[in-house]
Amino acid sequence: MTDPLIFTSADALLAARGEQLGVSDWLDVDQRRIDLFAEATGDHQWIHTDPERATEGPFGTTIAHGYLTLALLPVLVPRLLRVEGARMAINYGVNRVRFPSPLPSGSRVRATGRIDDVTEVEGGAQLALAATVEREGGTKPVCVAETVVRYLW
Repeated sequence: MTDPLIFTSADALLAARGEQLGVSDWLDVDQRRIDLFAEATGDHQWIHTDPERATEGPFGTTIAHGYLTLALLPVLVPRLLRVEGARMAINYGVNRVRFPSPLPSGSRVRATGRIDDVTEVEGGAQLALAATVEREGGTKPVCVAETVVRYLW
């Protein structure tokens, strides 16, 4: 794991366009996490929540929901960059998201990222972050997304 880049102002973020971020540490994605996500979203499809049936499925085990993988970004991204001193951060949206490969239960994931764009907004800055989530031992990312966050000072 690399230390996160720390930004303390909108100007510092604006100057970081194109900056490649480091690598987060590993995060476990176990069946309990998958089941809790299923409970929170109401998505109980067997490929996610039935380990016995999933052994006969296309992946041989349960896999994480794609949206669970995306939802791990708030855990992983602060390990890449932090914005300090802002009075709030608002998830503004996702410009693009793809799930190129499945995430089997029991896997570990980590993230890398790049600051694609930063624009001024009233009272702060809007950051577009290209994030890639990879699975330990995988050959393709499990999630590639461009997320948008507004930081207001």
